[in-house]
Amino acid sequence: MIATPTRLFGVLRIEPIVFGDGRGFFYESFNQQRFNTITGLDCHFVQDNHSRSQRHVLRGLHYQIAPRAQGKLVRVVHGEVFDVVVDIRPESPTFGQWESHVLSAENRQQLWIPPGLAHGFLTLSRSAEVLYKTTEYWSAEHERAIRWDDPTLAIAWPLSETPIVSAKDEVATYFSDLHACARIG
Repeated sequence: MIATPTRLFGVLRIEPIVFGDGRGFFYESFNQQRFNTITGLDCHFVQDNHSRSQRHVLRGLHYQIAPRAQGKLVRVVHGEVFDVVVDIRPESPTFGQWESHVLSAENRQQLWIPPGLAHGFLTLSRSAEVLYKTTEYWSAEHERAIRWDDPTLAIAWPLSETPIVSAKDEVATYFSDLHACARIG
């Protein structure tokens, strides 16, 4: 695995070392000891999540507040997504900024998203399956969301039509209305 810092403070793009030949390929998608070594972190994952979405489904922007804030290690095992991370940590040098990455089964890249960042994605392929490991268990009480179309963030989603979003995401909070920012980390 190779970890490369991204523009957002603490976010890392992780690329596996893939061994391939005429039969196919093999790679180690996760190794706790190697992950901790290449990232300099000492975190442990407690939950794995797996979602499947059809084209034009937009999920997010989701996060959990303290004391149940989640770090996430995200990867795509089928299809392709436009993955977005938003820094909502008031003390961060990249607070209020967002970045995007195309994650796909083909490029096998993963993103490490530290606690205190919101995360979402738009499915670009006919369907996509996303796996993500979390450092904290899901908690409905601590779960929050920011609107995908927030005008302050002005995320440049590559939309060819109106996205399909959940009822919960349709009524998510605007970035400018976040009152729990100080309790995210």
